[in-house]
Amino acid sequence: MSAAAQARRLQPAGELDIVVLEQGPKISYSACGIPYWIGGQVSDPDRLLARTPADFAEQDIAVRTGTRAEGIDLAVGEVVAAGGERIGYDSLVVATGGRPFRPPVPGLDADGVHGVHRLADGADIRAAIAAGAERAVVLGGGYIGLEMAEVLQARGLEVTVVLADPLPMAQLDADMGQRVCAAMCGMGIDVQSDQPVREIEVGPEGAVRAVRTDAAAYDADLVVLGLGMGPETTLAREAGLQLGSTGAIDVAHTQRSRSHPEVLAAGDCAQTFHRITGEAIHVALGTHANKQGRVAGSVIGGRPARFAGVLGTAMTKVGDLEVARTGLCTTQAEEGGYDFRTEVIESSTRAGYYPGAAPIAVKIITEAGSGLLLGAQVVGGPGSGKRIDVFATAIWAGLTAEELAGSDLSYAPPFSPTYDPVVVAARVASRIEQG
Repeated sequence: MSAAAQARRLQPAGELDIVVLEQGPKISYSACGIPYWIGGQVSDPDRLLARTPADFAEQDIAVRTGTRAEGIDLAVGEVVAAGGERIGYDSLVVATGGRPFRPPVPGLDADGVHGVHRLADGADIRAAIAAGAERAVVLGGGYIGLEMAEVLQARGLEVTVVLADPLPMAQLDADMGQRVCAAMCGMGIDVQSDQPVREIEVGPEGAVRAVRTDAAAYDADLVVLGLGMGPETTLAREAGLQLGSTGAIDVAHTQRSRSHPEVLAAGDCAQTFHRITGEAIHVALGTHANKQGRVAGSVIGGRPARFAGVLGTAMTKVGDLEVARTGLCTTQAEEGGYDFRTEVIESSTRAGYYPGAAPIAVKIITEAGSGLLLGAQVVGGPGSGKRIDVFATAIWAGLTAEELAGSDLSYAPPFSPTYDPVVVAARVASRIEQG
Protein backbone atom coordinates (compact mmCIF):
# COMPACT_ATOMS: atom_id res chain seq x y z
CA MET A 1 0.00 0.00 0.00
CA SER A 2 2.94 2.36 0.50
CA ALA A 3 3.90 1.71 -3.14
CA ALA A 4 0.36 2.44 -4.33
CA ALA A 5 0.08 5.63 -2.29
CA GLN A 6 3.46 6.96 -3.42
CA ALA A 7 2.77 6.21 -7.08
CA ARG A 8 -0.52 8.07 -6.83
CA ARG A 9 1.17 11.11 -5.24
CA LEU A 10 3.40 11.35 -8.30
CA GLN A 11 0.90 10.44 -11.01
CA PRO A 12 -2.74 11.67 -11.17
CA ALA A 13 -5.60 9.27 -11.72
CA GLY A 14 -5.98 10.16 -15.40
CA GLU A 15 -2.43 9.13 -16.15
CA LEU A 16 -2.04 6.03 -13.99
CA ASP A 17 -4.60 3.39 -13.00
CA ILE A 18 -3.73 1.61 -9.75
CA VAL A 19 -5.34 -1.69 -8.73
CA VAL A 20 -4.45 -3.60 -5.55
CA LEU A 21 -5.31 -7.27 -5.03
CA GLU A 22 -5.46 -8.47 -1.42
CA GLN A 23 -6.47 -12.02 -0.60
CA GLY A 24 -7.55 -11.15 2.96
CA PRO A 25 -10.35 -8.94 4.26
CA LYS A 26 -8.15 -6.12 5.62
CA ILE A 27 -5.33 -3.90 4.38
CA SER A 28 -2.81 -1.54 5.98
CA TYR A 29 -2.91 -3.06 9.45
CA SER A 30 -0.13 -3.31 12.01
CA ALA A 31 0.86 -6.95 12.31
CA CYS A 32 3.34 -5.84 14.99
CA GLY A 33 0.40 -4.74 17.13
CA ILE A 34 -1.34 -8.13 17.13
CA PRO A 35 0.35 -9.40 20.34
CA TYR A 36 -0.81 -6.29 22.18
CA TRP A 37 -4.40 -6.76 20.99
CA ILE A 38 -4.19 -10.34 22.27
CA GLY A 39 -2.83 -9.04 25.56
CA GLY A 40 -5.52 -6.38 25.94
CA GLN A 41 -3.25 -3.35 25.70
CA VAL A 42 -5.08 -2.57 22.45
CA SER A 43 -8.81 -2.77 23.02
CA ASP A 44 -10.11 -2.95 19.46
CA PRO A 45 -8.50 -4.53 16.37
CA ASP A 46 -9.74 -1.61 14.29
CA ARG A 47 -7.18 0.52 16.10
CA LEU A 48 -4.51 -1.49 14.28
CA LEU A 49 -5.87 -0.37 10.91
CA ALA A 50 -4.03 2.57 9.38
CA ARG A 51 -6.27 3.01 6.33
CA THR A 52 -9.25 1.30 4.72
CA PRO A 53 -10.11 0.51 1.08
CA ALA A 54 -12.52 3.47 1.21
CA ASP A 55 -9.66 5.77 2.20
CA PHE A 56 -7.66 4.62 -0.83
CA ALA A 57 -10.69 4.89 -3.09
CA GLU A 58 -10.70 8.62 -2.37
CA GLN A 59 -7.26 8.68 -4.03
CA ASP A 60 -8.53 6.68 -7.00
CA ILE A 61 -6.71 3.56 -5.85
CA ALA A 62 -8.91 0.51 -6.39
CA VAL A 63 -8.39 -2.01 -3.57
CA ARG A 64 -9.98 -5.40 -4.11
CA THR A 65 -9.99 -7.34 -0.85
CA GLY A 66 -10.86 -11.02 -0.84
CA THR A 67 -9.17 -11.36 -4.23
CA ARG A 68 -6.36 -13.86 -4.44
CA ALA A 69 -3.72 -13.62 -7.15
CA GLU A 70 -3.26 -17.14 -8.50
CA GLY A 71 -0.51 -16.49 -11.01
CA ILE A 72 1.59 -14.01 -12.99
CA ASP A 73 1.95 -14.29 -16.75
CA LEU A 74 5.21 -12.44 -17.32
CA ALA A 75 5.16 -13.03 -21.08
CA VAL A 76 1.99 -10.99 -21.66
CA GLY A 77 2.04 -8.80 -18.54
CA GLU A 78 -1.03 -10.11 -16.75
CA VAL A 79 -1.97 -11.21 -13.26
CA VAL A 80 -4.33 -14.18 -13.07
CA ALA A 81 -6.85 -13.72 -10.26
CA ALA A 82 -9.11 -16.31 -8.68
CA GLY A 83 -11.72 -17.53 -11.10
CA GLY A 84 -9.44 -17.05 -14.08
CA GLU A 85 -9.79 -13.28 -14.39
CA ARG A 86 -6.77 -11.75 -16.11
CA ILE A 87 -5.65 -8.23 -15.20
CA GLY A 88 -3.10 -6.52 -17.42
CA TYR A 89 -0.29 -4.33 -16.12
CA ASP A 90 2.49 -2.06 -17.30
CA SER A 91 4.19 -2.18 -13.90
CA LEU A 92 3.60 -4.84 -11.26
CA VAL A 93 4.49 -4.67 -7.57
CA VAL A 94 4.83 -8.02 -5.82
CA ALA A 95 4.33 -7.48 -2.10
CA THR A 96 3.30 -10.93 -0.95
CA GLY A 97 5.07 -10.53 2.38
CA GLY A 98 6.47 -13.28 4.52
CA ARG A 99 5.61 -16.84 5.39
CA PRO A 100 5.91 -17.93 9.05
CA PHE A 101 8.43 -20.72 9.51
CA ARG A 102 6.73 -24.01 10.31
CA PRO A 103 9.02 -26.91 11.21
CA PRO A 104 8.14 -30.25 9.59
CA VAL A 105 6.84 -31.91 12.75
CA PRO A 106 3.70 -33.99 13.25
CA GLY A 107 0.66 -32.25 14.71
CA LEU A 108 1.52 -28.71 13.68
CA ASP A 109 -1.88 -28.33 12.01
CA ALA A 110 -3.80 -29.36 15.13
CA ASP A 111 -6.50 -27.23 16.70
CA GLY A 112 -4.89 -24.87 19.18
CA VAL A 113 -1.70 -24.22 17.19
CA HIS A 114 -1.56 -20.62 15.97
CA GLY A 115 0.76 -18.24 14.19
CA VAL A 116 0.82 -14.51 14.85
CA HIS A 117 0.75 -13.22 11.30
CA ARG A 118 -2.69 -11.89 10.46
CA LEU A 119 -5.56 -10.32 12.37
CA ALA A 120 -7.41 -13.61 12.13
CA ASP A 121 -4.57 -15.25 14.09
CA GLY A 122 -5.05 -12.73 16.87
CA ALA A 123 -8.78 -13.38 16.92
CA ASP A 124 -8.21 -17.14 17.14
CA ILE A 125 -5.79 -16.82 20.06
CA ARG A 126 -8.12 -14.44 21.90
CA ALA A 127 -10.94 -16.94 21.39
CA ALA A 128 -8.80 -19.77 22.79
CA ILE A 129 -8.03 -17.71 25.90
CA ALA A 130 -11.70 -16.83 26.34
CA ALA A 131 -12.56 -20.53 26.02
CA GLY A 132 -10.39 -21.31 29.03
CA ALA A 133 -6.88 -22.06 27.79
CA GLU A 134 -4.57 -22.33 30.79
CA ARG A 135 -1.20 -23.58 29.55
CA ALA A 136 0.60 -22.05 26.59
CA VAL A 137 3.78 -23.14 24.86
CA VAL A 138 5.52 -20.54 22.70
CA LEU A 139 7.86 -21.96 20.09
CA GLY A 140 10.73 -19.57 19.43
CA GLY A 141 12.43 -16.80 21.34
CA GLY A 142 12.67 -13.97 18.84
CA TYR A 143 10.70 -10.74 18.81
CA ILE A 144 7.28 -12.36 18.46
CA GLY A 145 8.15 -15.16 20.86
CA LEU A 146 9.10 -12.72 23.62
CA GLU A 147 6.09 -10.51 23.06
CA MET A 148 3.65 -13.41 23.03
CA ALA A 149 5.18 -14.95 26.15
CA GLU A 150 4.66 -11.68 27.96
CA VAL A 151 1.08 -11.05 26.88
CA LEU A 152 -0.05 -14.64 27.46
CA GLN A 153 1.38 -14.59 30.96
CA ALA A 154 -0.35 -11.25 31.56
CA ARG A 155 -3.61 -12.91 30.51
CA GLY A 156 -3.12 -15.47 33.30
CA LEU A 157 -1.73 -18.44 31.37
CA GLU A 158 1.20 -20.59 32.44
CA VAL A 159 3.80 -20.01 29.75
CA THR A 160 6.67 -22.19 28.57
CA VAL A 161 9.01 -20.96 25.84
CA VAL A 162 10.67 -23.79 23.93
CA LEU A 163 13.80 -22.89 21.98
CA ALA A 164 15.91 -24.78 19.47
CA ASP A 165 18.66 -22.25 20.24
CA PRO A 166 20.70 -22.04 23.44
CA LEU A 167 19.17 -18.67 24.39
CA PRO A 168 16.28 -16.40 23.48
CA MET A 169 16.94 -13.53 21.08
CA ALA A 170 19.45 -15.26 18.83
CA GLN A 171 19.86 -11.86 17.14
CA LEU A 172 21.96 -10.87 20.17
CA ASP A 173 25.34 -12.09 21.31
CA ALA A 174 25.21 -14.81 23.96
CA ASP A 175 26.24 -12.55 26.84
CA MET A 176 23.33 -10.21 26.12
CA GLY A 177 20.91 -13.06 25.41
CA GLN A 178 21.70 -14.48 28.86
CA ARG A 179 20.40 -11.26 30.40
CA VAL A 180 17.15 -11.65 28.50
CA CYS A 181 16.81 -15.28 29.57
CA ALA A 182 17.41 -14.41 33.22
CA ALA A 183 14.75 -11.71 33.10
CA MET A 184 12.21 -14.07 31.55
CA CYS A 185 12.87 -16.72 34.18
CA GLY A 186 12.60 -14.03 36.85
CA MET A 187 9.12 -13.21 35.56
CA GLY A 188 8.05 -16.83 36.01
CA ILE A 189 8.25 -17.77 32.32
CA ASP A 190 9.63 -21.28 31.90
CA VAL A 191 12.42 -21.16 29.29
CA GLN A 192 13.51 -24.49 27.82
CA SER A 193 16.51 -24.12 25.50
CA ASP A 194 18.40 -26.38 23.08
CA GLN A 195 15.23 -28.38 22.45
CA PRO A 196 14.01 -28.56 18.86
CA VAL A 197 10.35 -29.56 18.69
CA ARG A 198 9.78 -33.16 17.58
CA GLU A 199 6.00 -33.47 17.80
CA ILE A 200 2.81 -31.67 18.72
CA GLU A 201 0.84 -34.24 20.69
CA VAL A 202 -2.84 -34.23 19.79
CA GLY A 203 -5.74 -35.49 21.86
CA PRO A 204 -8.65 -37.64 20.65
CA GLU A 205 -10.66 -34.55 19.70
CA GLY A 206 -7.89 -33.29 17.44
CA ALA A 207 -6.74 -30.53 19.77
CA VAL A 208 -3.20 -29.95 20.97
CA ARG A 209 -2.34 -31.33 24.37
CA ALA A 210 1.47 -31.16 24.58
CA VAL A 211 4.68 -30.19 22.83
CA ARG A 212 7.30 -32.92 22.75
CA THR A 213 11.06 -32.49 22.44
CA ASP A 214 13.86 -35.01 22.90
CA ALA A 215 14.08 -33.94 26.53
CA ALA A 216 10.48 -33.73 27.70
CA ALA A 217 6.82 -33.15 26.91
CA TYR A 218 5.28 -29.80 27.87
CA ASP A 219 1.53 -29.74 28.48
CA ALA A 220 -0.33 -27.18 26.41
CA ASP A 221 -3.82 -26.33 25.31
CA LEU A 222 -2.48 -23.40 23.26
CA VAL A 223 0.67 -23.37 21.10
CA VAL A 224 1.95 -20.15 19.53
CA LEU A 225 4.48 -20.15 16.71
CA GLY A 226 7.15 -17.48 17.00
CA LEU A 227 9.79 -19.06 14.79
CA GLY A 228 10.42 -16.15 12.46
CA MET A 229 9.50 -15.38 8.88
CA GLY A 230 10.79 -16.38 5.48
CA PRO A 231 9.91 -14.77 2.16
CA GLU A 232 6.58 -15.73 0.57
CA THR A 233 7.67 -16.22 -3.03
CA THR A 234 5.34 -18.92 -4.37
CA LEU A 235 3.78 -16.62 -6.98
CA ALA A 236 7.13 -15.15 -7.96
CA ARG A 237 8.89 -18.51 -8.23
CA GLU A 238 6.11 -20.14 -10.24
CA ALA A 239 6.03 -17.15 -12.60
CA GLY A 240 9.76 -17.37 -13.22
CA LEU A 241 11.01 -14.30 -11.38
CA GLN A 242 14.64 -14.64 -10.34
CA LEU A 243 15.20 -15.39 -6.67
CA GLY A 244 18.33 -14.37 -4.77
CA SER A 245 20.69 -16.28 -2.52
CA THR A 246 18.38 -15.75 0.46
CA GLY A 247 15.42 -17.29 -1.33
CA ALA A 248 13.68 -13.92 -1.67
CA ILE A 249 12.99 -12.07 -4.93
CA ASP A 250 16.23 -10.70 -6.34
CA VAL A 251 15.86 -6.94 -6.81
CA ALA A 252 18.11 -3.99 -7.62
CA HIS A 253 18.33 -0.98 -5.30
CA THR A 254 15.36 0.47 -7.21
CA GLN A 255 13.30 -2.56 -6.09
CA ARG A 256 13.07 -3.67 -9.74
CA SER A 257 13.35 -7.39 -10.37
CA ARG A 258 16.78 -8.17 -11.81
CA SER A 259 15.24 -10.64 -14.27
CA HIS A 260 12.06 -8.71 -15.21
CA PRO A 261 12.47 -4.93 -14.70
CA GLU A 262 8.77 -4.23 -15.28
CA VAL A 263 8.13 -6.11 -12.01
CA LEU A 264 9.07 -4.58 -8.68
CA ALA A 265 9.09 -6.31 -5.30
CA ALA A 266 9.10 -4.84 -1.80
CA GLY A 267 8.80 -5.96 1.78
CA ASP A 268 9.31 -9.40 3.29
CA CYS A 269 9.20 -11.15 -0.10
CA ALA A 270 12.16 -9.15 -1.45
CA GLN A 271 15.87 -9.62 -0.92
CA THR A 272 17.81 -6.62 0.32
CA PHE A 273 21.40 -5.86 1.37
CA HIS A 274 23.24 -5.02 4.56
CA ARG A 275 24.32 -1.40 4.85
CA ILE A 276 27.72 -2.31 6.35
CA THR A 277 28.80 -5.45 4.53
CA GLY A 278 26.88 -4.93 1.29
CA GLU A 279 25.94 -8.62 1.31
CA ALA A 280 22.52 -9.97 0.38
CA ILE A 281 20.23 -10.40 3.36
CA HIS A 282 16.60 -11.08 4.16
CA VAL A 283 15.16 -9.13 7.10
CA ALA A 284 11.42 -9.25 7.78
CA LEU A 285 10.65 -5.88 9.36
CA GLY A 286 7.79 -3.48 8.66
CA THR A 287 10.09 -0.45 8.71
CA HIS A 288 12.03 -1.75 5.72
CA ALA A 289 8.89 -2.93 3.95
CA ASN A 290 7.31 0.52 4.01
CA LYS A 291 10.49 2.21 2.80
CA GLN A 292 10.92 -0.30 -0.01
CA GLY A 293 7.30 0.16 -1.01
CA ARG A 294 7.82 3.89 -1.19
CA VAL A 295 10.88 3.39 -3.41
CA ALA A 296 8.86 1.12 -5.73
CA GLY A 297 6.03 3.66 -5.89
CA SER A 298 8.47 6.47 -6.67
CA VAL A 299 10.04 4.49 -9.50
CA ILE A 300 6.62 3.69 -10.98
CA GLY A 301 5.60 7.33 -10.59
CA GLY A 302 8.64 8.53 -12.53
CA ARG A 303 10.81 9.81 -9.68
CA PRO A 304 14.28 8.21 -9.31
CA ALA A 305 14.69 6.41 -5.99
CA ARG A 306 16.95 3.79 -4.43
CA PHE A 307 16.71 1.76 -1.27
CA ALA A 308 19.68 2.44 0.99
CA GLY A 309 20.05 -0.93 2.72
CA VAL A 310 19.40 -2.19 6.23
CA LEU A 311 21.16 -2.38 9.56
CA GLY A 312 18.58 -4.71 11.08
CA THR A 313 17.70 -2.19 13.78
CA ALA A 314 14.92 -3.60 15.94
CA MET A 315 13.66 -3.68 19.50
CA THR A 316 11.13 -5.43 21.69
CA LYS A 317 10.29 -5.92 25.35
CA VAL A 318 9.41 -8.67 27.75
CA GLY A 319 7.99 -7.45 31.04
CA ASP A 320 9.95 -4.35 32.01
CA LEU A 321 13.03 -5.45 30.11
CA GLU A 322 13.70 -3.66 26.83
CA VAL A 323 15.87 -5.35 24.20
CA ALA A 324 17.35 -3.71 21.10
CA ARG A 325 20.05 -4.24 18.51
CA THR A 326 21.50 -2.69 15.35
CA GLY A 327 24.30 -3.34 12.88
CA LEU A 328 26.48 -6.42 13.17
CA CYS A 329 26.58 -8.87 16.06
CA THR A 330 29.89 -10.61 16.70
CA THR A 331 28.94 -13.63 14.56
CA GLN A 332 28.12 -11.37 11.62
CA ALA A 333 31.33 -9.40 12.15
CA GLU A 334 33.34 -12.62 12.08
CA GLU A 335 31.56 -13.84 8.94
CA GLY A 336 32.18 -10.44 7.35
CA GLY A 337 35.92 -10.78 7.92
CA TYR A 338 36.21 -7.85 10.33
CA ASP A 339 38.93 -7.51 12.93
CA PHE A 340 36.78 -6.16 15.75
CA ARG A 341 36.60 -5.38 19.43
CA THR A 342 33.65 -5.54 21.83
CA GLU A 343 32.96 -3.69 25.05
CA VAL A 344 30.08 -4.01 27.51
CA ILE A 345 29.24 -1.29 30.00
CA GLU A 346 26.61 -1.20 32.73
CA SER A 347 24.88 1.99 33.77
CA SER A 348 21.41 3.29 34.64
CA THR A 349 18.62 4.65 32.50
CA ARG A 350 18.33 7.83 34.61
CA ALA A 351 20.39 9.63 37.18
CA GLY A 352 20.88 7.10 39.96
CA TYR A 353 19.17 9.29 42.54
CA TYR A 354 16.08 9.91 40.39
CA PRO A 355 13.04 7.67 40.99
CA GLY A 356 12.62 4.94 38.42
CA ALA A 357 16.28 4.59 37.49
CA ALA A 358 16.84 1.09 36.12
CA PRO A 359 19.92 -0.91 35.09
CA ILE A 360 21.02 -0.86 31.47
CA ALA A 361 23.73 -2.86 29.69
CA VAL A 362 25.20 -1.64 26.42
CA LYS A 363 27.42 -3.70 24.16
CA ILE A 364 29.32 -1.96 21.38
CA ILE A 365 31.20 -3.57 18.49
CA THR A 366 33.90 -1.58 16.69
CA GLU A 367 36.47 -2.25 14.00
CA ALA A 368 39.94 -2.69 15.46
CA GLY A 369 42.33 0.03 14.38
CA SER A 370 39.81 2.48 12.93
CA GLY A 371 37.30 2.42 15.78
CA LEU A 372 34.49 2.38 13.20
CA LEU A 373 31.15 1.52 14.77
CA LEU A 374 29.87 -1.84 13.52
CA GLY A 375 27.06 -2.77 15.88
CA ALA A 376 25.42 -2.26 19.24
CA GLN A 377 23.05 -4.10 21.59
CA VAL A 378 21.05 -2.73 24.51
CA VAL A 379 19.31 -4.66 27.29
CA GLY A 380 17.81 -2.86 30.26
CA GLY A 381 14.88 -1.40 32.12
CA PRO A 382 12.28 1.10 30.93
CA GLY A 383 13.90 3.83 28.86
CA SER A 384 16.69 1.62 27.52
CA GLY A 385 15.52 0.44 24.14
CA LYS A 386 15.21 3.61 22.08
CA ARG A 387 18.84 4.42 22.79
CA ILE A 388 19.59 1.97 19.99
CA ASP A 389 18.47 4.65 17.54
CA VAL A 390 21.47 6.79 18.47
CA PHE A 391 23.76 3.90 17.62
CA ALA A 392 21.85 3.18 14.42
CA THR A 393 22.19 6.79 13.31
CA ALA A 394 25.89 6.84 14.14
CA ILE A 395 26.55 3.57 12.28
CA TRP A 396 24.49 4.79 9.30
CA ALA A 397 26.63 7.93 9.18
CA GLY A 398 29.88 5.98 9.41
CA LEU A 399 31.01 7.42 12.75
CA THR A 400 33.78 6.02 14.90
CA ALA A 401 33.43 5.33 18.60
CA GLU A 402 35.56 8.40 19.33
CA GLU A 403 33.27 10.63 17.26
CA LEU A 404 30.18 9.26 18.98
CA ALA A 405 31.80 9.71 22.39
CA GLY A 406 32.23 13.41 21.63
CA SER A 407 28.68 13.94 20.36
CA ASP A 408 26.33 16.36 22.11
CA LEU A 409 23.60 14.19 23.64
CA SER A 410 20.96 15.62 25.94
CA TYR A 411 20.93 15.26 29.72
CA ALA A 412 18.42 15.71 32.50
CA PRO A 413 18.10 13.50 35.61
CA PRO A 414 14.67 12.07 34.63
CA PHE A 415 16.11 10.79 31.35
CA SER A 416 19.76 9.82 31.78
CA PRO A 417 22.86 10.07 33.93
CA THR A 418 25.18 12.99 33.22
CA TYR A 419 27.01 10.78 30.75
CA ASP A 420 24.45 8.79 28.81
CA PRO A 421 25.16 5.04 28.56
CA VAL A 422 25.55 5.51 24.80
CA VAL A 423 28.39 7.98 25.34
CA VAL A 424 29.94 5.87 28.09
CA ALA A 425 30.08 2.80 25.84
CA ALA A 426 31.54 4.79 22.95
CA ARG A 427 34.08 6.45 25.24
CA VAL A 428 35.24 3.12 26.69
CA ALA A 429 35.60 1.66 23.19
CA SER A 430 37.55 4.70 21.93
CA ARG A 431 39.87 4.74 24.95
CA ILE A 432 40.74 1.09 24.49
CA GLU A 433 41.32 1.67 20.78
CA GLN A 434 43.62 4.61 21.54
CA GLY A 435 45.44 2.58 24.16
